[in-house]
Amino acid sequence: MVRTLMAAFFALAFAGTTESVVAAPAQAELPPQPAVRPAGIPADALLVSPCVATMGEHWANLKDLPTGPIYGVWQGKPVFTEIMIPVTTLQQGFSYANVRALPGYTIDHIDFKFEPSGHPGLPVPHYDLHAYYVTPAVQAAICPGGIPDPAMKATNLPPSP
Repeated sequence: MVRTLMAAFFALAFAGTTESVVAAPAQAELPPQPAVRPAGIPADALLVSPCVATMGEHWANLKDLPTGPIYGVWQGKPVFTEIMIPVTTLQQGFSYANVRALPGYTIDHIDFKFEPSGHPGLPVPHYDLHAYYVTPAVQAAICPGGIPDPAMKATNLPPSP
């Protein structure tokens, strides 16, 4: 069910993009756009998903999808920048120079995860790179009532007190 919900929210975002990466699903609607944009998110980015547990809302410029950059927002502030790299792109010699935080933020940690079967939004084998601006403890507390993130593994969680 979680993957179905995420697919619905990401379907429009990925329609008509990078045909060599993935065939686009049928169009869906974007979530309602908030009246106030999060500070620091690029002006051309739109809200493309509701709050995902441990990640936050996802914002992106539709022309940059499906691979990104995608920006995570929690409580009105950026918490990560994400790029997704298909395995076929890596095999062709992919390089991404100058990975850096949004202006005014610093990278606290990076999560680099292999998705062997892909996931909604990019259903091909790929790697997700999330450059987080918050600590792992803050990350674990993001959007506790949001859509569960099945990728959140115990290794990503802060140690128990």
